[in-house]
Amino acid sequence: MSDQEKVTKSAAEWRETLTPEQYRVTREAGTEPPFSGDYEVAPVIGTFHCVCCDAPLFRNDDKFASHCGWPSFDRPLADAAVEEHIDTSHGMRRIEVTCRRCDAHLGHVFPDGPQDTTGLRYCINSVALKFRADE
Repeated sequence: MSDQEKVTKSAAEWRETLTPEQYRVTREAGTEPPFSGDYEVAPVIGTFHCVCCDAPLFRNDDKFASHCGWPSFDRPLADAAVEEHIDTSHGMRRIEVTCRRCDAHLGHVFPDGPQDTTGLRYCINSVALKFRADE
C-alpha cells in the first residue's frame, strides 16, 4: 500500500487495532489531558507517524517546547501529510488537523508558533502518534 492510498475502516475495525483512548481521540475527535502524553520531550531524532495508518506526519526536528501540554511542531513533514479543517466545536473557531491518509483527528494548528520559523504551532495529541527513531 502506498503512503498516498486512502485507508478506510469501519468503526469496529478501528476498535480492533486501537486502544480505547486512541480510538476516542483519533476517531471521535477527542483530546487527551494536557501533560499526559509520551512525547512532550523526545531528544531522539526521528519521525512521528499516525497511530492509525502509520503515515509519516511530523519530524522530531520540527518539534519545539511550547509548554502547552501536548507535542507541538512548527510544520508537518510534508503538505500532503495532513489536512486542515475549520472546527467550531466547543464554542470556538479553530483549525483541526487530520491525517490525510486515514482522516484521524490529530489535534489543531494555531498561529502562535515560533516566529523565526513558520509562526505555526501544530498542537497534536500524543496518543495519535507513534515515534520511529532514525537509524
